[in-house]
Amino acid sequence: MAITKEVFNGRLKILLKAALIVGSVIALRLINIQVLHHQNYMQLAERNRTQILYQTAPRGRVFTADGVAIASNSPSFSLYYLGNTSSGTEYLNQLVTDIAPYIKLAPQTIRTGLETSGKTGKAMALVENLSTQSTVALQELQQYYPGIYLLEEAKRSYPYGTLASHLLGYIGSMDERQWRKRDINAGYRLASKIGKNGIEQKFEEQLKGKDGGVYLEVDYRGRVKRIIQDKKWAAGSDIYLTLNFTLQQVAEEALKNSKTGRGAAVALDPRNGAVLALASAPAYDPNLFVPYSDQETTNASKQINEYNLAIQGIYPPASTFKIITAAAALEETDLDVNRKVTCTGKYDSGPRVFKCWGVHGPVNFFDGMSNSCDVYFYALAASMGPAPIERMERKFMFGRPTGIDLPGEKAGNLYGPTRRARNKTYWFVGDTLNLSIGQGELLVTPIKLAQFAAALASRGNVYRPYYVDKIVSNQTGKEQKVGQTEILQRADLKPETYDLLYKALKHTVDNGTARRVKIKGLDVYAKTGTAQNPHGADHGWFMAFAGKEGEEPSIALAVFVEFGEGGSSAAGPIARAMLEAYFGLNSNAPSAEATNAGA
Repeated sequence: MAITKEVFNGRLKILLKAALIVGSVIALRLINIQVLHHQNYMQLAERNRTQILYQTAPRGRVFTADGVAIASNSPSFSLYYLGNTSSGTEYLNQLVTDIAPYIKLAPQTIRTGLETSGKTGKAMALVENLSTQSTVALQELQQYYPGIYLLEEAKRSYPYGTLASHLLGYIGSMDERQWRKRDINAGYRLASKIGKNGIEQKFEEQLKGKDGGVYLEVDYRGRVKRIIQDKKWAAGSDIYLTLNFTLQQVAEEALKNSKTGRGAAVALDPRNGAVLALASAPAYDPNLFVPYSDQETTNASKQINEYNLAIQGIYPPASTFKIITAAAALEETDLDVNRKVTCTGKYDSGPRVFKCWGVHGPVNFFDGMSNSCDVYFYALAASMGPAPIERMERKFMFGRPTGIDLPGEKAGNLYGPTRRARNKTYWFVGDTLNLSIGQGELLVTPIKLAQFAAALASRGNVYRPYYVDKIVSNQTGKEQKVGQTEILQRADLKPETYDLLYKALKHTVDNGTARRVKIKGLDVYAKTGTAQNPHGADHGWFMAFAGKEGEEPSIALAVFVEFGEGGSSAAGPIARAMLEAYFGLNSNAPSAEATNAGA
């Protein structure tokens, strides 16, 4: 049915009236929002504006076996700008002027940060790790400048500075490449701090806590109205080491004050392989990598020495190796320990004459060891050849890493005729003589020599050294046992061989070159060594194991002083200080006069 003109016009009028009514309602609503209730809706808008500031969780602490925290956390503050979009040029200029002296940033850098935050409307951290002095001043300015906010966080700290630095490592900011490799659910942000070396790196997953966050309600000017939610952080797990705090401290201090200030000292428990001390000098202060913002540490951090000489430095063991030569002779020859060899200060091998460091006259097995007579061991090696010595090396795992769970450990170098034969090169008489006194191509690390000392002390157990005892969760209190005793190899020698080696090493302490560690109340067994160095002054070695008088040995150690010249003179005092510290003998009495030995 066709619609008439009158019907069409009527319907059009109705639609126009409806549109007019709807438009009027919308207009009235706009007036209501923008005029009559402007303040109410502005407040509602303000309530919808929030900022989230992430709080770095405290990392797990690191304790020594005796409960001293050598890595912990201290409070610090970060300064945020909350994206004040209405701030004018004059406001920003004045803000930059007032905060610049306390955050040690260039004014233009601060201004750029403020403007970026203003444009994006997002909170921006202007500076982290503010010192207490700076924080106090900024807290006052916070009252006058809307938009700036101080957030308390946890800062990594190492209360004893350089102590165990090569073992602890340090932390630093994550870069983009490292961030991309992380699990997206692991809670890392691009600015997160992560372990870069040592324990901090190896146990990053356990040490890292769960970050918290502060949810802030801010107004359109960036002023904090209230804290909507304070999501508490969760601290990382604590790590308990096997280190003895006093022993570690004494070892480091003694190395620092040694003749050259360069070297290493390692102490192990010969009953299980636990690391009691692991020191490398020069050490560094890991606090340099987490400074307060007003500290200048860039140049100092560039000059640190991360080289862990205890596990990476390889040197000839020198006369400490005479124990291996002696063990080989006792095991594989019909050695008469009372037979004497006359030392005239030199040994004629035929092709060349080898010198001894002294003239010792007639010496038997025990005198040869205690006086570290090269001629005696030259004669010993010449009579049995190099093969038994190499076999004995292998029994104590020379030329192989100790297996300690630290990156970068060097294996050293096994020296003997086997490799020469494999490479179809000659082995000479002079090689045998050099091998007998621990020179030539033979190389060891300080931790390897400590492992050897521990194997002697345990009568044949070559343990894998370990330095972490347990990890304890700060969330649940649950303990995870980490360290365990592991025998890598057994150096099975005849009981009488160990008996004679013990007697010779005790004789060395009582009457020979190791008299510096003759300590009342202790049974100490030791050997000195002076490694020839074609590049400068000789290096000093000292290895020992000891127990309370009449008891089994409970500590084995090796001390190395680079360019120290004499093992007895340079490394001996350090070994003595370590033994006294371990057994709680704080005696100030002078040590027994040591022989001025070159071995």
